[in-house]
Amino acid sequence: MNLADQGLLLELQLCFDVYAASRAINKAYRPLLEALGLTYPQYLVMLVLWQHEAQTVKQLGEQLQLDSGTLSPLLKRLESAGFLQRQRRASDEREVEIQLTDAGRALRQQASNVPASIFKALGLTASDYFELKRLLHQVMASVEANNPD
Repeated sequence: MNLADQGLLLELQLCFDVYAASRAINKAYRPLLEALGLTYPQYLVMLVLWQHEAQTVKQLGEQLQLDSGTLSPLLKRLESAGFLQRQRRASDEREVEIQLTDAGRALRQQASNVPASIFKALGLTASDYFELKRLLHQVMASVEANNPD
């Protein structure tokens, strides 16, 4: 097999390793989040709201790197579950603000075991964990810089 053909081997594709690792990590999250009544994308929304309490849809989308078409159904389901409420801002009716409800705040305590459980499932040292995060951020920044919209 020549060098050009070797570049097309699945086991040499970084994208596949990232994809497979993402699926494995999401699989570890699934039972923990099902117990909370959340999907993984909904959990990400709740993480931002637990940290910041109130956000506009635009701010939330920027932090999660999601467009409003993807975010709106997530927010609607979380609102139906009673974890958040959406309302137009009085100062600018074009902006929709999202705030936690009491139930959404209470869910934070129930979710407090999730990070430690995932950290254990990863089987990494703290040093390896933070190095992996650093490398992933480096890759994302490089790809974005080299492939602007």
